[in-house]
Amino acid sequence: MIWLRWYAPGVTERQLVLSVEDNDANYALVQRLLESTGAWRVERARDVAEALERLARTHYAVVLLDIDLPGPSGLDLARTMKSSATWSSIPLVVVTASVMKHEQDEAQAIGCEYFVAKPFEIDRLRAIVAQAARGG
Repeated sequence: MIWLRWYAPGVTERQLVLSVEDNDANYALVQRLLESTGAWRVERARDVAEALERLARTHYAVVLLDIDLPGPSGLDLARTMKSSATWSSIPLVVVTASVMKHEQDEAQAIGCEYFVAKPFEIDRLRAIVAQAARGG
C-alpha cells in the first residue's frame, strides 16, 4: 500500500506478524492485543504445514510460535526456519503454556530469540514483539 503513504503522509503500514497457534481463543487474544496498537497486522497458521505455506508467500516481521501444535511442534518449525537462508533472520517468539526448562533451553538452542510463557502480561508481549521487529 505505498499509495497510502503518498496520499496520507505520516501514515505507515502495519507490520505483519504470523501467529502459529491452533487454539482459537489464544489466537484471538494475541490478534486483538497486537492489532489494537495500530502497529501490527496479525495472520494465523494453525499448524506447521500452514505456517510454511504462509511463509513461502509472505514476508513477516515476527513469527509467534506455540510449541504444542497438531502434528509437528512449533520447535520443529523453528528448526526449519533457522536452517533456511530465506527465513533464518525472521525473529521467533515462542508464546506457549509449555514452560518446562528443557523446552526453554531447546528453543534457545534452536535460535528462538524470545520465550513468553502463557498466561502473559499484555504490555510484556507487546514490548517483546516490538523489540523483535526492531531486531533487538
